Amino acid sequence: MKVGVLTGGGDCPGLNAVIRGVVRKGVQEYGYRFTGFKDGWRGPVEGDTVPLDIAAVRGILPRGGTILGSSRTNPFKQEDGVRRIKENLAKYEVEALVAIGGEDTLGVAARLFEEYGVPCVGVPKTIDNDLSATDYTFGFDTAVGIATEAIDRLHTTAESHMRVLVVEVMGRHAGWIALHSGLAGGANVILIPEQRFDMDKVCAWVTSRFKSSYAPIVVVAEGAMPKDGEMVLKDATKDSFGHVRLSGVGEWLAKEIEARTGKEARTTVLGHIQRGGTPSAFDRWLATRFGLHAIDAVRDGDFGKMVALKGTDIVRVPIIEATSKLKTVDPALYEEAGVFFG
Repeated sequence: MKVGVLTGGGDCPGLNAVIRGVVRKGVQEYGYRFTGFKDGWRGPVEGDTVPLDIAAVRGILPRGGTILGSSRTNPFKQEDGVRRIKENLAKYEVEALVAIGGEDTLGVAARLFEEYGVPCVGVPKTIDNDLSATDYTFGFDTAVGIATEAIDRLHTTAESHMRVLVVEVMGRHAGWIALHSGLAGGANVILIPEQRFDMDKVCAWVTSRFKSSYAPIVVVAEGAMPKDGEMVLKDATKDSFGHVRLSGVGEWLAKEIEARTGKEARTTVLGHIQRGGTPSAFDRWLATRFGLHAIDAVRDGDFGKMVALKGTDIVRVPIIEATSKLKTVDPALYEEAGVFFG
């Protein structure tokens, strides 16, 4: 059998570990051949491939990014996109496809399987940790570690100048990165998309912190929204999946805090720093296991499924189930963190 592999959506620490796991086990135990498709769904649409064998995956385990490249290409927005995918799979004799990605990449895989019979197996990847049906996605642990380290560093400079420091983190419409890194980093305010925030309350927490002779750190997810207002955006243009590019709430928040409290406030937007660099040990472990189990699903002909983490077990769930709704922060978890606000 010849198997295709692609990585779509935003880059993420651990992608290369999945590719390595898929190829190593597929070649060594099942005798499969592999073709890598370049830049997410663009590769199958345009027939852009790269050789993928054991030599190609040697040494890539600790590397960030992806050796296959990535993009936010949506084949359903391309002219004859599905037909071109099916023709290119036949051209390169690819009998199964391992799609590694998040909500959008796997949404395409689910639709290709359900509606057009394209044999796909999914692997959940996103730093946002917002995919249903899996306890964790790889890339999340690394992103949280990077954000936590940044918050740790900002504490000292905030206290040196006695100013408010606002840290904007990624997460789109889920507050997992903000909640985990904010709690781990000792933030005094954490704002997430799942709970609209009250500016008067935020300012009260900030003022309370100064009264204790400490400078406050405010961690805000890029998708967080004020109670009386709309999402703050720098750029309202949309990608091929209909998503706007989030960012801007951190800067807006700092200006509001400064205007209302009279305290100097500054913003740090971590942005793509959270995506880059070496994956954590946990993400390497999880991504590798996902890769091993994904190629087992191919061997079993169990297509239309995504590998997922449940406790410490890797299980298979329908891709369509995993992408049908976002996994968001439970209000009870957010309430726990509230003990440390102010």
